[in-house]
Amino acid sequence: MINIEYLTNKDGEAIGVVIPIDLWRQLLPTGEASEENLAEAVEDYCLNKAMNEAVNTTLLGRAEALAYFEE
Repeated sequence: MINIEYLTNKDGEAIGVVIPIDLWRQLLPTGEASEENLAEAVEDYCLNKAMNEAVNTTLLGRAEALAYFEE
């Protein structure tokens, strides 16, 4: 689990996020922080996490997959 903290204004509305520096460095290792670079880095990070998780997931056979969708 990633330790993320939210910054709030005096009305309690979230106005920012604090993430661990290790995660920040994974997202933007070159330090080039722009909205475009950050959006692309977060998308890449999420896709890589999903692909890594998929590698460790058991694939269903045809019959199992069909039975899953019939439920």
